Amino acid sequence: MKKKVLAILVTAAMVCGLAACGNSADGNNASAKTDEGAKDATYRVGICQLVQHESLDAATQGFEDALEEEFGTNVEFDLQNAQNDSNTCSTIINSFVSGDVDLILANATASLQAAASGTNEIPVLGTCVTEYGIALGLDDFSGTVGGNISGTSDLAPLDQQADLLQELFPDAKTIGLLYCSAEPNSQYQVDTMRAYLEEKGYTCKDFAFSDSNDLSSVTTSASQESDVIFVPTDNTIASNAGLINNICLPAKVPVFGGDPGICAGCGTVTISIDYYDLGYTTGQMAAKILSGESDISEMPIEYSQNPTVRYNPANVEELGITVPEGAVSVAE
Repeated sequence: MKKKVLAILVTAAMVCGLAACGNSADGNNASAKTDEGAKDATYRVGICQLVQHESLDAATQGFEDALEEEFGTNVEFDLQNAQNDSNTCSTIINSFVSGDVDLILANATASLQAAASGTNEIPVLGTCVTEYGIALGLDDFSGTVGGNISGTSDLAPLDQQADLLQELFPDAKTIGLLYCSAEPNSQYQVDTMRAYLEEKGYTCKDFAFSDSNDLSSVTTSASQESDVIFVPTDNTIASNAGLINNICLPAKVPVFGGDPGICAGCGTVTISIDYYDLGYTTGQMAAKILSGESDISEMPIEYSQNPTVRYNPANVEELGITVPEGAVSVAE
């Protein structure tokens, strides 16, 4: 009788042991994603956002909304802000890798660079990154990064921006190009814009600053030596738009901003993409990756369509600028 009871106990222990193995974190996750279907799985997504400002915030919100629309409460977000510090980006990415998240959103160039260095296995989607080839140092970039990286680009229609600038300021002579030299995508935009503007007969002058510490002095010089100032989609500028506005607006020097957030903070008019839509598109890409519908290594970088002319009502009124018909206020 005792042997029979012992045998039953041993059998029960073995069954419990197998059940425990089946319910381990990794096993349960894999089982949910393969046997129950992707939409029934729980996904953990790490979001590394370089800095808090209107455009990046909108992209993050669009990304989260798209994934929640697809997976509901079965997706969990770990949103962390690097406070505009690339070293903090690396720390955040390392925490995501250690936590074995299912996917990483790298919001802005420094976040993408940190993610590319931090993992070659976890899927990484970038957003608010202007030019992936430059950001990742890819000499042969042709639209698809490959490996574990893809995403969306916030490259503005620079040729259309140059056309609009000429339409608004046909009598201007010198265009100041104000940007952060530490942001490679800002340099790319400025170089491209310079070519367009010089072709139209403008004289362009660079006003580069290395970080926010010398932004005030460089902006002051730009306001004194320029008829119009152009700023690209630059994160340091976006985070310090109020400072720029306080220098340029009293000097009566219009700022042509690279994105709606910059335009709202210190600009007059811009033609730019919708950052919420950009993030939403990135979220749709993430859903396809998580569900197994798409292979990230084969996903080309996606670009926003249908740019919109936007304007800052207060600044255009203060400077007496007539905005194009159909332009949308940045307040809307």
